[in-house]
Amino acid sequence: MGAINSHATDVYDLFLKVFSGEILTTFEENAVMKDLHTIRTISSGKSAQFPVTGVASAKYHTPGQNIADSGNSYLSEINHNEKVINIDKLLVASTFISNWDELVNHYDVRSVYAQELGKALAKRFDLATMKTIAAAGRASANVTGGKGGSILVGLSSTPTAAEIADQLFAAAQKLDENDVPNDGTRFALVSPRDYYALLASNETVIDRDFGGSGDVSSGNIPLVAGLRVIKSNHVSDVTKATGDLDADDGNALNNPFGDTAGYNNDLDQDEIYVAHPSAIGTVKLLDLATESEYKIELQGTLFVAKYAMGHGVLRPEAAVIIQ
Repeated sequence: MGAINSHATDVYDLFLKVFSGEILTTFEENAVMKDLHTIRTISSGKSAQFPVTGVASAKYHTPGQNIADSGNSYLSEINHNEKVINIDKLLVASTFISNWDELVNHYDVRSVYAQELGKALAKRFDLATMKTIAAAGRASANVTGGKGGSILVGLSSTPTAAEIADQLFAAAQKLDENDVPNDGTRFALVSPRDYYALLASNETVIDRDFGGSGDVSSGNIPLVAGLRVIKSNHVSDVTKATGDLDADDGNALNNPFGDTAGYNNDLDQDEIYVAHPSAIGTVKLLDLATESEYKIELQGTLFVAKYAMGHGVLRPEAAVIIQ
């Protein structure tokens, strides 16, 4: 009996490890925003502070004048501020799996459950961070004399490839004017409709606006105006009126739009988001983790995937909304 119990325990432990690993893998594969913004991990506490500073100035010195004398205007008055990002409530995705013996021998069933939990958390992560970019594009400057977010209006109800490309160039120009680094990490979040509109455009648009780097055969648009073009179906889930958004995002402790509606706001006029990773930030208290417990009385296992994070605006001048 001891050997049988040991074998059963080994199978159970292996199953849990594989199941948890598939949840983590699915999250990593589906969360497009994880590499597109600033992330900080904290070991304890309920929030994190991000310092914000203004800019200094320079002036030619006249021999004999005291640099430290404020009346001579040599000293730069650098403004300071801070952005606080709170940890939201624990976000969970869970399911109950019965018929344990059957599931142990049918890994395809297990994979479906694991993937769905991973996708659920990845979607909520993307929605919250994309909405935070929308908030950044609407936000005012962090410090006196600084610059806020930008909104460009120039798309029709069904945007053409030429319209989209022109607005992406205008957004890149706006980032330049806002002194946002052009270090190869700028990106544009577009819906599948807009992405394939660009791909389906005539060769003149591809050669002119994509620098000949667009590949219709592989469905790939690497860069437009120096922006990485990121396709995500979650963009369409964000660009909606408040009533059509996930109501649960209103329960968050962060309010990037400056109200009390959490990550939700009326975003149905938005179409594309352009930003630099410095535009928004995420604070992690608990990274993606999994738990499970077999319930004898229910003859099945409860699986829970969870994380504790929060999102907020850092540099509004590094975000542009295209409508």
